[in-house]
Amino acid sequence: MSNPSVLNKPTMADVIPFSLFSDLDIHLFREGTHYRLYEKLGSHVLTNEGVNGTYFAVWAPNAKYVSVVGNFNGWNRGSHKLLHRWDGSGIWEGLIPEIGSGETYKYYIESNVNDYKVEKADPFARYSEIAPKTASVVWKEEFDWKDKKWVNARKKKQELSKPFSVYEVHLGSWKRVAEDGYRSLSYRELAVDLTKYVKELGFTHVEFMPIMEHPFFGSWGYQVTGYFTPSSRFGTPDDFAYLVNELHKEGIGVILDWVPSHFPSDQHGLVYFDGTHLFEHADPRKGFHPDWKSYIFNFGRNEVKSFLISNAFYWLDKYHIDGLRVDAVASMLYLDYSRKEGEWIPNEFGGRENLEAISFLKSFNEAVYREFPDVQTIAEESTSWPMVSKPTSIGGLGFGMKWMMGWMHDTLEYMATDPMYRKYHHAQLTFSIHYAYSENFMLPLSHDEVVYGKGSLINKMPGDEWQKFANLRLLYGYMYAHPGTKLIFMGGEIAQYSEWNHDGSVDWSLLYGGYHNGIQNFLKDLNRLYCEQKALHELQFQSEGYEWIDGADVENSVIAFLRKGTSKKDFLLVVCNFTPLVRNNYRIGVPSKGAWKEILNSDNPFYGGSGVLNGTPIKADQQSSHGREYSIEITLPPLGVSVWKI
Repeated sequence: MSNPSVLNKPTMADVIPFSLFSDLDIHLFREGTHYRLYEKLGSHVLTNEGVNGTYFAVWAPNAKYVSVVGNFNGWNRGSHKLLHRWDGSGIWEGLIPEIGSGETYKYYIESNVNDYKVEKADPFARYSEIAPKTASVVWKEEFDWKDKKWVNARKKKQELSKPFSVYEVHLGSWKRVAEDGYRSLSYRELAVDLTKYVKELGFTHVEFMPIMEHPFFGSWGYQVTGYFTPSSRFGTPDDFAYLVNELHKEGIGVILDWVPSHFPSDQHGLVYFDGTHLFEHADPRKGFHPDWKSYIFNFGRNEVKSFLISNAFYWLDKYHIDGLRVDAVASMLYLDYSRKEGEWIPNEFGGRENLEAISFLKSFNEAVYREFPDVQTIAEESTSWPMVSKPTSIGGLGFGMKWMMGWMHDTLEYMATDPMYRKYHHAQLTFSIHYAYSENFMLPLSHDEVVYGKGSLINKMPGDEWQKFANLRLLYGYMYAHPGTKLIFMGGEIAQYSEWNHDGSVDWSLLYGGYHNGIQNFLKDLNRLYCEQKALHELQFQSEGYEWIDGADVENSVIAFLRKGTSKKDFLLVVCNFTPLVRNNYRIGVPSKGAWKEILNSDNPFYGGSGVLNGTPIKADQQSSHGREYSIEITLPPLGVSVWKI
């Protein structure tokens, strides 16, 4: 595309001096508190400033000179040199007339500190060429949003006392068009098919694995080069806006997977941007990630903090995004993360905590909740770091929620155990309640659990085919009854046999028969129950919302507990039988007299079960059990969960 041999004598003839920056902008940028840099840096089509063209601005403090190259000038590195601001900010800027939306471009940079010469994509580009091409594209957003009803109601819908049931999606492999080269669906096709599907299943939110531009499809989006660009693989920025808009119109929230922890080494990206380690740490002991072979942001540099928090604001502002799931928080918090002794540098107090990253995360959460109080931030944090989802005012990191990785690991390990031996592992099942309220936890059954030889969820389950499906229904039922919000990765809702493959698709053919429809039907009803029953969500982050009936029936591998809402009238009884034995005449202590009705049973034939149901309401006897005055005698379905309401 570009011709590195063309290097004419630089001239400013075709660049008009122009700036969108005020002195205050520069001050905030250098202070690390300019959180709307996307309104200043990057390319901006101007038609009402007395000029007609595009304004370009890029931060490259160690550049000798910077020019804009593109189709409009034959990729001539010397013809459109930007002007270097006099204030020491390191910003190069200028307006090029007659350039409009759709023009491809890069920044050509010659370093001032060495002989480094490179063409870089615009860090603030709003659109990019389709990979493997790497140029940025001038873009002016002109989408006409129609989601005002959702946005106005979002604050109430996304309170921590409301249901939060998330369907995690990798857009490129959710569904493919076999008749058209097995291609992925476009944003606008997804707006029809995905929206309808999520609505039908009753999920309250979708979470997109990173949709920011990334050069390698196999990175699943976690190696980002275009932080402000929805991937052009699936359409234009307006097409992505259309997808979000359609989901919102159906009352479905949108969460984006956000990756501030690291970025790839692709030359057109952020790495070694102006011939120096501008965005990353220079010392590889702090600046290079050994697991992902990627670079770590310098969280102590104010301009980098402004860049990252501005990026978070951009998606929340321009695309009406409802939440950000922050990837790999643990890798940010610890200086010795995945490093051996001698491969990391202690902090100023000799510890392994990354003080700069901690400060950044707190600033990020404070800024987001101050400007967008009706959204949620969610941490993927896999250690026991304290107070991740507690306010910064009391020493927390300030996230709204945190993934409950301990619950996920323990529960999947327990469920993979032969039911005959589960009684020896009962504590794996019950331990999570001991710390369930230490954070605002989201229960994740994410993409990470169904790749790299881990097997699909259905194939983690023991037993014959019927038992596998019964176990999976039991897992989902227990998950939805457990305190916390919920997340399930695509394919899990139909019990897909195969592991997730980013080059493939969800195996929709499974719905033509067998038990797979039953799993889907069960999840529909779980989502409905979770949303309708206040006892399952009103106090999901408060210990008052949970009460054991019996967590110690080790011999039978049975647990029974209450979920409670804010009203004394809102409570549910949940009983789980983790063995394939039907247990008749099983007595359970209950908190009150009256007739108890079974409102959900995972063994219902509609879900693929064997039909061991409690069909009629059961009146509580004044017979003490489990330390309670009243009790009911019920039948426990095999490998089943039953939910009761008075």
